Amino acid sequence: MTPRRGGGRARGLIALMAVAGLTLSACGGGDAADEPADEPATQDTTADTEAPAEEPVTEETLVEETIAPEEDLDPVFGGTLRYAIEADVDGLNPTRNSISAPGYVILNAVFDNLFVYDENDVAVPFLAESGTPSDDFKDWTVKLREGVTFHDGTPLNADALLVNFSSLRSSALPALAINPFFPPLNADGTDPGIEKVDDLTVIYHLLDPQAYFPAYLTGQLGMVGSPTWLEAALVDPTLNQSPVGTGPFVFSGRSEDSVTTVVRNEDWWYGDVYLDAVEFMPVTDADLRVELMLNAEIDALHTTHFPSIDTLEAEGFKQVIDETGEESFGMINMAVPPFDDIRAREALALAAPIEQYQLLINEGLGTRANGRFVPSSPNHNADVVQVGDDIAAAQPLVAEYCAERGDETNPLLATTTCTDGKINMELQWAGPSVVQSRIADILEAAWSEAGFNVTRQEIPQDDHIAQVAVGAYNVVTWRQFGAPEPAVDNVWLLCRTIGAISLNWPRNCDEARDEVLLAAAASTDPAERASLYQEAEQMIADAYTYIFFNHTRWSNAFADNVYGICDRMLPDGAHARCYSGGAGDLSTVWMQ
Repeated sequence: MTPRRGGGRARGLIALMAVAGLTLSACGGGDAADEPADEPATQDTTADTEAPAEEPVTEETLVEETIAPEEDLDPVFGGTLRYAIEADVDGLNPTRNSISAPGYVILNAVFDNLFVYDENDVAVPFLAESGTPSDDFKDWTVKLREGVTFHDGTPLNADALLVNFSSLRSSALPALAINPFFPPLNADGTDPGIEKVDDLTVIYHLLDPQAYFPAYLTGQLGMVGSPTWLEAALVDPTLNQSPVGTGPFVFSGRSEDSVTTVVRNEDWWYGDVYLDAVEFMPVTDADLRVELMLNAEIDALHTTHFPSIDTLEAEGFKQVIDETGEESFGMINMAVPPFDDIRAREALALAAPIEQYQLLINEGLGTRANGRFVPSSPNHNADVVQVGDDIAAAQPLVAEYCAERGDETNPLLATTTCTDGKINMELQWAGPSVVQSRIADILEAAWSEAGFNVTRQEIPQDDHIAQVAVGAYNVVTWRQFGAPEPAVDNVWLLCRTIGAISLNWPRNCDEARDEVLLAAAASTDPAERASLYQEAEQMIADAYTYIFFNHTRWSNAFADNVYGICDRMLPDGAHARCYSGGAGDLSTVWMQ
């Protein structure tokens, strides 16, 4: 079977820009950013699903052809695509490892998902043939396609889904995004969260009504690995570095922090794959990635660094620009002193150098974010405005805090929470990254003037994510949210995802906010959902656990001899969404 392509033609560069929500960089502005582990997925339902389709996002979208049309070019086989990613990942097992944006770039080549997003951000069946909800949206029946096999020859069937689900449920970090939404295991070890109906059909049983559950199956929950490989990896964890999926490319080899190689799957169930191979190379510095591109040492890259995107545009490279999701922000751990006190959090937010950040990091090319939604989204709350640039207002709060609680212990720094009337804190970020270090300089200067003693820590991205997960931080720069279906982002916000290891990273439990978010996930009324999300945005702002900088701008850039970008067609005849959150599909890409 040959996948259908856009009129048989390569599409060339398509820049998807949310006009009303022009945005910027990741993780506080640079690359080597922290997109949290195992982002589950996003929006709507399916052509074969009886769930209500969500009202389309009302953001205006500019589709811009910035290179000469590539009509009448027939794809050719061959070539190795060299792709620079912003960081390496700790493993390539979607059921066991935390997967950030670079991980999705690699794993999208090896694995297929049960559902994928079409160009309208509707989650439609891919490996699945259909998905059908119960009347209360708590039970979802998923039927697989027939005749699909994994790279190792193992058949894709209901038993494979059971093994994948079990592996996720027993993992360290990914389980935190799964288990809170499904019933706990029975005493006899059986799993009430998933039920086999027949050889190709399972039912997922949820704790809460989820009207848009197929969106979750576009991420790690729906990224299906060979059960033979998964069971072997439980015995030999080194196999987590050697993924086995059903996707367009087969894993070939990996040298951690150097290169990961995949080769063409000659027997892909969905049709032809044109590239001989793809080499994924981690390059943590955004400027170096661009330099490699300019010198033709790589053929593709992704970046969230606005000046890099500007340079790539000036040099005429093909870029797919996605500004429709993710926010960059500072994130505060409210579980330990000093930031268990709202006065300390509010003071930090008030003193945040938002305007200077826009000027020096974004070079004035981006716009501010005030919360999770761009202004054109129906869920945007126009009354919520990110505070900042007010050192004078922050200083009395610092003085008040230190006068009352200055003798307590900051467990991260093993010192008192205050010294000489200033709050002691640690600022942590992922690196090495020149941009992230510049961000730290700007934040430290403003916060020091407001009355904070800032200790700095730069560590590799994987370690950084792990420390945030266990709460071993005061303040970090971070990149998150932005799921096309906002209910998917509940994993980062609900009380139930707080524990010894947490995905509610700030550890902010607000039961009233949980009720609002879960009601929005269950609602099929667009107006009601918008009102609920606006209410939740105010509650998030009132907690002062996030200091929003920008909506992230992602670029996936390609050399002139790379074609077939964004040409993927789905089984129902729709175009697939091209790139989202820095990752996309390479199955239709080819090189001259």
